[in-house]
Amino acid sequence: MILSPSLLSANFANLKADIDMINDSEADWIHVDVMDGMFVPNISFGFPIMEVLKKTCYKPLDVHLMIEDPDRYISRFKEAGANILNVHYEACTHLHRTIQRIKNEGMKAAVTLNPHTPVSSLEEIIQEVDMVLLMSVNPGFAAQKFIENTYSKIERTKELILKKNANCLIQIDGGVNLSNAQKLVDLGADSLVAGNAIFVTDNPLETIAQFKQIN
Repeated sequence: MILSPSLLSANFANLKADIDMINDSEADWIHVDVMDGMFVPNISFGFPIMEVLKKTCYKPLDVHLMIEDPDRYISRFKEAGANILNVHYEACTHLHRTIQRIKNEGMKAAVTLNPHTPVSSLEEIIQEVDMVLLMSVNPGFAAQKFIENTYSKIERTKELILKKNANCLIQIDGGVNLSNAQKLVDLGADSLVAGNAIFVTDNPLETIAQFKQIN
């Protein structure tokens, strides 16, 4: 299971310390939520923070764009250090073109579905993407309650991947914790994004190690 701690729940007053902690941990990636205040009702990291992450992070940067018209910034996120670039299905008018542009920049291409968006929307694109992120909360804020319908949505996504003979990962983001992580993986999730479940604990390194025992 690929674990991607979300910096949205990190301590912004001492971000370097949390980045160093993740670098020293068993975590696989670092999840970076980019919000524009338009696609979602919040604003988060921009390019200045990305440049810092590029210099200080040893783990691949798993960048999740919760922004309108993400095509405007694909090249810039490559320059800023993104290894995986994730765009929302709901934000892309020409999703196939967007996915190809991400790949042409040398990044892994991922697509996100909001909780209300059906898995069937990916029918024509699933073979082109490297990862599907299923939002298990409504995007925009950390520390939200997990949406239970996500469990069946993982199963439907897995069925579509097998039906289309696609080769992509399933990632879950929102309300993930040590109580539901095993079930998510058992149903077919390959990667978990965890924020509060890691950063608010007394020993984040140990919490990450506990997540990594799940398989």
